[in-house]
Amino acid sequence: MRLGYNTNGFAHHRLEDALTILADLGYQSVAITLDYRALNPFDDQNKEQVRSCRSLLQKLKLHSVIETGARFLLDPWRKHQPTLVSRDAFACEKRLDFLRRAVDLAEELGSDAVSFWSGARGPEVDAATAQRLLVEGCQSLCEHAEKRQVRLAFEPEPGMLIVTMEQFAKLHSLVGHPRFGLTIDIGHLHCLGETPIADHLRQWRDWLWNIHIEDMRQGVHEHLMFGEGEIDFAPLLRTLREIDYDGGVHVELSRHSHDAVETARRSLAFLQALPQ
Repeated sequence: MRLGYNTNGFAHHRLEDALTILADLGYQSVAITLDYRALNPFDDQNKEQVRSCRSLLQKLKLHSVIETGARFLLDPWRKHQPTLVSRDAFACEKRLDFLRRAVDLAEELGSDAVSFWSGARGPEVDAATAQRLLVEGCQSLCEHAEKRQVRLAFEPEPGMLIVTMEQFAKLHSLVGHPRFGLTIDIGHLHCLGETPIADHLRQWRDWLWNIHIEDMRQGVHEHLMFGEGEIDFAPLLRTLREIDYDGGVHVELSRHSHDAVETARRSLAFLQALPQ
């Protein structure tokens, strides 16, 4: 496994500076959240930034995954909209187009995976329709990912259509594609009471391609600095070693950008100090 950090926690830094800082601190992987200032896939002028980013990742010996959770990239008025389960077909296609572009970027950068989620179901969409739209969207994205030889790591997320591991298991079966794997967020599992967390890590070991990590309290979806929540991390990292997980374990503290460098430094020190 490789300890990493999500660039959504460096929102006030240039991407190139964030990558350099994280590598200098000792991180081995980075989760790059695509946004206006970070490899915006809708910017026709970003080709040079993509080439520069790939070169820098190689120079710094950083692995990467592509994250697609930017809050207002697709709609400046509504957070995380549109989604794969939006009522309007044009809106769904806008999200799907974004995800295809993320896959293309992952191929160019040599990233380990593209991480994404379902989005929330609005009251205007019934549950059966939302499920159908999601499965169809994921299958379409898998076809594109197959052409690019890129893996997809789907994340169950509180507040979205797919929240629990049980719901993900059903979706995984319905999508039924070898490119369709899993992002597990350690804090989300604890928040939702989906414990023991280690059991999920073992169950999905063959499909587990990305991990988010932060502290959290049960019943409260708030990403906390390590030591401020309730999670016992040492047994979880031991489990990841036991199952030979070789992907990134990315710290996700998007609301700590005001103190990004020190937060990243403290996070790595915490994780490295855990008993093995």
